[in-house]
Amino acid sequence: MRTPRLLGGRYEVGDLIGRGGMAEVHRAYDTRLGRDVAVKILRSDHARDASFLHRFRREAQSVAGLNHPSIVAVYDSGEDSMTEPGGGRVDIPYIVMEYVRGRTLREVLNESGSLDVEDACVVVESVLDALAYSHERGIVHRDIKPGNVMIAEDGAVKVMDFGIARAVADAQATMTQTQAVVGTAQYISPEQAEGQTVDHRSDVYSAGCLLFELLTGRTPFVGEPISLTYQHVRKPPPVPSTLASELPTDMDAVVAHSLEKDRTRRYPDAETFRADLERVRTHRPISAPARASLAALIGAPAVAAATGATAAPTEVLGGAAPTEQLVGPPNPATQPVRRAPVEEWSTSTYPAAKDRRRGGALAWVLVGLALLGALLLGLFAYSQWQENREYRAMLPVPNVVGTDIDIAKKRLDKDFTVTAREVDSQKPKGQVISQDPASKGEEGILQRNGLVTLTYSGGPGSTQVPDLEGMTIGEAKKALEDAGLKLGDREAVDTADQPQGRVVSTDPGALTNQQKGTEVDVTYSSGKVRLPDLTGKTADEARKIIDDLGLPYPKVTERTTDEAEAGTVIAQNPAPGAIRNDQVVAIIIAKAPDKTVTSPPPSETPTPTPSEPTDTGTPKDKGKGNGKDPKTPTDSPTSTEPPLPTDPSPTAGPAPASVAVRPDGWRLSATWSS
Repeated sequence: MRTPRLLGGRYEVGDLIGRGGMAEVHRAYDTRLGRDVAVKILRSDHARDASFLHRFRREAQSVAGLNHPSIVAVYDSGEDSMTEPGGGRVDIPYIVMEYVRGRTLREVLNESGSLDVEDACVVVESVLDALAYSHERGIVHRDIKPGNVMIAEDGAVKVMDFGIARAVADAQATMTQTQAVVGTAQYISPEQAEGQTVDHRSDVYSAGCLLFELLTGRTPFVGEPISLTYQHVRKPPPVPSTLASELPTDMDAVVAHSLEKDRTRRYPDAETFRADLERVRTHRPISAPARASLAALIGAPAVAAATGATAAPTEVLGGAAPTEQLVGPPNPATQPVRRAPVEEWSTSTYPAAKDRRRGGALAWVLVGLALLGALLLGLFAYSQWQENREYRAMLPVPNVVGTDIDIAKKRLDKDFTVTAREVDSQKPKGQVISQDPASKGEEGILQRNGLVTLTYSGGPGSTQVPDLEGMTIGEAKKALEDAGLKLGDREAVDTADQPQGRVVSTDPGALTNQQKGTEVDVTYSSGKVRLPDLTGKTADEARKIIDDLGLPYPKVTERTTDEAEAGTVIAQNPAPGAIRNDQVVAIIIAKAPDKTVTSPPPSETPTPTPSEPTDTGTPKDKGKGNGKDPKTPTDSPTSTEPPLPTDPSPTAGPAPASVAVRPDGWRLSATWSS
């Protein structure tokens, strides 16, 4: 087993979870505080620069002081000594950060392509909150991009890598076109691309590029790094709505203002940018500078047509001033107009004066027509304003929280535009849970026909009962809560299906659909089973009962007895009752006694006469006289009869005519024929 690398005597370095151009990020474990952390270890080629190490230490100290809910917290920093392949030693700096469970914004975009307007606003507003906080403390991020923004499992937005890019940039403050530019090419500000000194407005530009990508699914400029750098400096960005037609014109204006090439014309800070985004999200008017940026990008008439604004009289007046003196033919459409120097004017002849009068009259005619047009447009605009004054009045939003969604819509539809979204909740189905804007305070004042968003309960919702079999009670409770269910009654049952304390079954059953919040009853193993009385059962019946209980294979012995039927159980251990579900049961089986062979007493035989010899030999002498009965038993009682001749022959006497043999194999007597 490999011993984990230990940093600073307390951080056990684990799996690699991220890799960038400057550093690698590992999941680690803080052995001192007992928590998961993320450790960013810089590449060794950056660590060789002494000036960089000095700036890195200084920057790590300042970043560690950042404490904001939208910034990944920095806990600690240090250096780890490493041996290079050549044998040299180098100090590798590292930063210990908060470990965020979730996905990067880059992963979200790779999956979904883009976000809707509201979600994009919420994400970028959180990023700008974090930037505004860091800018107040003199820290510029310099590398805002989707890969440096985390979306946590609870939906929180977290910005990463504060300060590291700043340290690198300080170490490479003097840039040329042949040097690396700090930042990512798709999101780099024009001043960064040109190697100028950057400030907080560079982060504003990068955040604008991020917003553009969230809305359209692509960055403002695409191409190779060198081409991207040129485009950021020279080429105007496209209007987002040309790539995503559903985007409102106000969003085009906000993006255009954030991507101004000249930083002095850009949003002055992240907070101002965030305020305009919030206005777009809540359908309120945005700032005038944002509209001006869009007008400069696509032209004032186009902006007026898109937003429904009425052109001011100065936009109609486009001719020369009435006091201007013109020379040349009287038709300016066919002859370019040029200004006549005063010293060239002549009053000594009639024709010269006549030309001046004719040119001045034409100018006055043009001015009069312009004024008349402006007056007509002004009257039209005033009538429209007068007609819509009541319509555009700011109205208080009534409180509909706690009412039924249908009733709430009827109350609001008269003056506002209402959208509703359903969520799972323990509240009664159809009840309004929240509203935006709220009914009290400044947020409760809304322009007539403004948007009110209602959130209402759809009921507990449906979920699936997880399979809890084999889990402990604690594990089962956690699994049920994760599924939106509750742990109900618990009952212990005697079974060998599960070890003691493990879940055996649930009610409702596993994988069935139930409403969220439903209580699920569980039965768990008591660790015991009920052993019945096995006496009188056959051996096979007893084995089957034990097997059905899930107990181990029994220990079987036999005992000879005539008090029970052979093959039946006459005793068991343990006795009937509750026993452990892993206990071995011993049973004793009755065995029939062996049958005893009893020889009957020998019968009386007549005493043989000399002329009639008899065979009185013992069993082991059988068969020696005439070769008959070689298998005669050898354990019979000794006969009292005289022994037979051991070697009878034809010359010794007559051969026996017959031999009487008992059924049990014993030879009783032999009769010899004379």
